[in-house]
Amino acid sequence: MAHSRYYNTVAFDVRDNARMLFFATTTADSDIEDYLLLLRTVEEDFDESVYIEVNERQFGGHDLLASATLIGNSLTLELNRPAEELNNESRIVLTFAETGDNLAAIEAGLFRVLGDVLQGGRA
Repeated sequence: MAHSRYYNTVAFDVRDNARMLFFATTTADSDIEDYLLLLRTVEEDFDESVYIEVNERQFGGHDLLASATLIGNSLTLELNRPAEELNNESRIVLTFAETGDNLAAIEAGLFRVLGDVLQGGRA
């Protein structure tokens, strides 16, 4: 079984030592009710690592993801091993609203955050 989540907001950001894709369910007042953060560290002295944070619960490492597939507005993340933080699921399916801003964030950030594990898909 997969851990499925739906988000209405997607954002991409770059910091000094990290690239981030942020998925959130927000209210009409822009309050965050639920979120998932994909973060890739960028360190000169260390291996790059990918971290996932779900509502303040973080897990990750250099071998976290086996693959990632983007088809339409659905991003599927296959983990190398089940995550205790997600009730021992090894697949996360993120679906997001197909707005212009969300698609622009995905286009700008997906390869920068998940480039070497992103597979296939359709053009």
